[in-house]
Parts: sequence; structure tokens; C-alpha cells
Amino acid sequence: MRHLRFILVILLFLPAVSGAQSNSMLRRQAILSTRVKDWYSAAQYYQRLHFNDSANIRIKYAYAEASRLSYDNETALRLYTGIAAVDNGRKFPMSYYWIGQSLKTKGQYRQAQAWFSKFAKLKDRKKESLAYYRMRAKQEVEHCEMAQIIKKSPVIPKIQLIDPTVNTRASEYAPYELDSVLYFSSLRFPEKRDPSLPEPKVYSKIYRSKIRRDKYQKMQQLDTIINANLSHNANLTYNPQQDMLVMSRCTSLNFTDYRCELFMSRLVGKKWLVPYRLDGDMNAAGYSTTQPHLAMIDSSLFLFFSSDRPGGEGGMDIWYAVADKDGKFSKPVNAGKSINTPEDEVTPWFVQQERALYFSSTYHGGLGGHDIFRSQFGANGFGSVTNAGYPINTGYNDLYYSVSPATHRVYLSSNRPGSYSDNKNNCCNDIYMFNVDTVSSPPVAVIDSSHLARERMKLLVPLTLYFHNDEPDPKTTNTVTEKSYDSTFSAYMRLVPEYQSQFSVDLEKSRRQLAADAVGNFFTDSVQQGMAELRKFVDLMKPLLQRGDTVRITMKGYCSPLASSNYNKNLARRRISSLRNYFRRVDNGTLLPFIEGGAPSGGKVVFEDVDVGELKVSKASDSFRDKRNSVYSPFAAAERKIQIIAVGFGKD
Repeated sequence: MRHLRFILVILLFLPAVSGAQSNSMLRRQAILSTRVKDWYSAAQYYQRLHFNDSANIRIKYAYAEASRLSYDNETALRLYTGIAAVDNGRKFPMSYYWIGQSLKTKGQYRQAQAWFSKFAKLKDRKKESLAYYRMRAKQEVEHCEMAQIIKKSPVIPKIQLIDPTVNTRASEYAPYELDSVLYFSSLRFPEKRDPSLPEPKVYSKIYRSKIRRDKYQKMQQLDTIINANLSHNANLTYNPQQDMLVMSRCTSLNFTDYRCELFMSRLVGKKWLVPYRLDGDMNAAGYSTTQPHLAMIDSSLFLFFSSDRPGGEGGMDIWYAVADKDGKFSKPVNAGKSINTPEDEVTPWFVQQERALYFSSTYHGGLGGHDIFRSQFGANGFGSVTNAGYPINTGYNDLYYSVSPATHRVYLSSNRPGSYSDNKNNCCNDIYMFNVDTVSSPPVAVIDSSHLARERMKLLVPLTLYFHNDEPDPKTTNTVTEKSYDSTFSAYMRLVPEYQSQFSVDLEKSRRQLAADAVGNFFTDSVQQGMAELRKFVDLMKPLLQRGDTVRITMKGYCSPLASSNYNKNLARRRISSLRNYFRRVDNGTLLPFIEGGAPSGGKVVFEDVDVGELKVSKASDSFRDKRNSVYSPFAAAERKIQIIAVGFGKD
């Protein structure tokens, strides 16, 4: 129930008042909305405050936070990016992290990686609260890499948005097909209401839609025995005999959070009894217990659910209990560390034919938001977790995976682009469906280690490395050098203070820090990042060579336009030579047998060069007298580079 749509603000526009009084009223309204987690309303108030005082970075950050939390990803990204440009991670370092998350949601994984990496490198500034996010940012760099690989190999051809007979502009979730009937939950306004009256308080209800000839019929709300009038009702699940049902009922703690409990009903004759709250340890007082799923494992009835109760790994965890012969459930057991993490694991669904648990998580390596994962159940419990793949998962929230073995239909709920929305894109979940030929052989993203290594190397290309002016071996026309790239890199990094000083010279005080920051960002984001990627490139290449692969590395050199074209071509060749030397000498010459030939495995490294020279369009000065712009500016520094522009593989 944590994924219900946000309740819309009732009062969108305040009376027109002037100046300080207007800002004071808006600020009070924004603070009140934030306290009750009404993020949509808070975003509206902060938007107006930002319009009145666009230079106030604190207001801008609050506006960005409210936008992010109300799923307005585009606005949040724009605001966080504006903050990062002027703040440089000093007062609002989390803006870097949320830029990374916003870009990941959009599927812009390489750009997201850069921002996560930038955030992870920020100095702590004695803010212990950043420690967890710094750890997460380092993980997200790897997750974004995997996301790019997963998207390259879709596990199903397409996924279908169910038509408007089921989906509306509100949220539809928890889909569950049984006997050609789709059960689902939804938070929606009544179809008919008096527009002159205030909007009524809306509760989530459970609905059903009969399926005839693969068409979903008009939805029907289940009767008030199941849908209690003053509670949110959701997540219906039946036992295989269909004489027992479990559901969740929830109360609102604020505009975003809910506290839920599990309720059960039994079928007596042809009537369902009024659902009663499960007793004992099933519902932990003061905590949320929700998203039940009944499943048979061998000859036992399991009840899976999600809860934030004590004893878990953090956030919402997957738990389960086993029913005895009288239908009473045992003390709940945490599903374990292979599944549960410090963040949220929700919406469990066990597929008996696969003996596998599907669930959604915000922590395991995914494409963004909540991803759907799979864990095989064996003699020792649940095994390692596997991403369900693309397009089952996207950069948005993908939850409530469920399977109908009888029809081979698979359902999920998502707020991905294309979902119906009430007030803005991606605010609300809809139900999606796809078919599988064999339920016991599910679509899952599985990638072997060699293929994974090759794909990860490809993602590093173009891999860009940078040099100080006229390095290596200045004032020569040689085309080769004895220097290795790692030595030129170390010498270059020692020049950072000089670059900052020279690029800031003669500037007004207010602009000096911005200039120094621009230089610092270039060395961190480009020079250091390039060296880190080169190291990673080598580490990925080694096992491939040891298996007998041929790795072809294509390189190209560039220069800033400070010298003649012929001189620059020789300089670019020296720079490529320094990179070849790096490969020959790295890790005490580990790669040398593969470069020179004769390695026992048969693996080879083959170097290929393309044309070298200066960039066709340059933003740097070409004047010797203007060293600030021709040598020390980030524009000039960015042009003094070489690149690995392609990598290929083979067995020959």
C-alpha cells in the first residue's frame, strides 16, 4: 500500500496577496504540506516561492525534493542540476545523488554513472548522514552498468498495457488472475459525484474483471464484506482450494504512508465470512504488514507478505509463515539476506511451477526505482537474486509480478511512460500483461561471465585519457615515448593547484571560486575518471585473454590547437605510444605475453590506430600569450586527449 497514488491537493491557488505576506503564507503552507508528506501540494507551494525568489537555493532544493517525492522526475532533475551548477556539492551534496537517480529513471545510465561517481568522491565534510548514500552511489555505478547490458537483451518482445476497462487515471495495482477473473486493487474517485460538494475521502478498493476471449469486461467492486467502508482494502489472495482468502486493510498515517494489517475470511457454504484480523505474531503492533500471497510449496500452505517489523534487514522485508492442518499460521520467518536488504523488498509472489519467489526491490541491482527480481527456493531456502530483465523492468517502479499458470498470462503494475495519469506523467501505477509460452521456463535476464565482461568493456568505450600541454616529451617531434600513461597521469594530477591558480588569475573575487571549481571538476570528472576506467578495462580484459580471446583495441589521439598540425600529429602519436606502454607494463607486465604473442591460452591483444590530429572544432585559444585559455582552461585541457574508440573480440 506504500505505492498508492498521492492524494491531490484541495486548494491549489492561494488568494493574491503582496510581497512578504504572500511568501510567508506560501512558506507556512509548504511546511505544513511537508509535515504530512503531501508532496504534490508542497511542490505547488515551493514552485510559487521559487518563482518569487529564484535565486534562493534553499527554496530551490525544497522544491526539487517535493517534486522528486511526488514523482515529477523532469522538474526534480532540472532543479537539482541547477543547484549543482552553483553549489558544487558544498551545502547540498545530495543534489548530485538525486541527479544520478533521476537520470537512471530516464534510462540515461552512462550520465547517471557519472553523477553517482561524482557524489561518491565528495569530501565527507563531517556529514555522517552521507555515508550510506556514498555506499549506495558506488553500488549504483555498477548497477547502471548492468542496466545497460540488461536492456540490450530483452527477455520478452513486448509488454501490453491493459485497456481502460481496467486501468484508469488513478492507480491500479496488485493484479491476480484466477479462473478467468482478474482481481486488482485501485484508488479512484466514484464515477458519479456532485461537483458542487467537496471531494470525498477516497479509499482503495478491490475490484474484479471477467476475462472473455482475452478481453477484460467491465470492472466490478467486490461487496462490502470484503471492501470495508472506512479502510483501504487491497492485495486479495486465495488459497488453492479457494475457501480461504487473505487481504490487507490499511489506515492512512499521512498523505504518503499507511499502516496495514492482514485480514482473513473463510468460505462457509456459499458465503464468505466477515474478514477478521489475523492474531498472534502475524500482525506486529505499530508496524505495517501487507501484500499477502498464499502459495503451496510441496504440501504446505505458505503465506508470504511484506512488513517493516523488527527483526528484518531494514525497510520493508519479505516474510512468510506456514499454515498447520487447522489453518493457523506459524510464527513469521524472515525470507533471509539473499532477498532482503537495508531498503524495501515488497510484493512477493511464489510461482509453484518454477519453485521461485518473485518480488520487487529498490536495493538489488536494477534498471531503476523498484525492479522485479527472482529467487529460486531450494533445500537451503532462497538462493541468489536475479533481475527479471527488460522490458519487465524499466527505470520506473515495477511491482506486483503475478502469474496465471492456466492461461500463461503474467501481470505486473508499473508507472512507466505510457501509463494513464491524473495530473502528471508517472504519478500512478497501471496494470500491464504479457504472455509466456512455458510458465516453468520464465523470462529472466541471465548473462554468462565472458559475455558480461565483453559487454562491460564495450560500455567503457569511448574511453578518454588526458594530458598536460605538450606531454609526453615536450618540444620534440618524436612519434614514440618511453613514458607510460600512468606516469604522465600522476604528474598531471600534481598540477591541479597550478591549473586552478592560473585559470582564476585576474578574475573578480566572486568568479574565482567558480573558475577553481570548474578546473577541479574537470580533473575529478574527466582525468581521474578516465584513469579509473582504464584500470577497469584492464581488469575486465585479463580473464578474457586467459580464456583464449583476441581483444582488438582501436585508439585515436587528439590535441589542442596550440602548435602546428604536423607537430600535433606527432604529439598525438606519442600519447598513443604512452598508452601502449601502459598496457605492456601494467601489473608487472601481465599483459605482455598476450601483446607479443605466444601466451599459453592463445589469447592476443591487437592494437589498431586511426587518424590523429587536432579537433575539427575547438573552443580553446590557440595563442601562446593567452595561456589561461590555451593551456589552463578546462576547454583546452579537454582537447588534449586520446581515446580507445572501439574494442572488438574474437578467437583468432
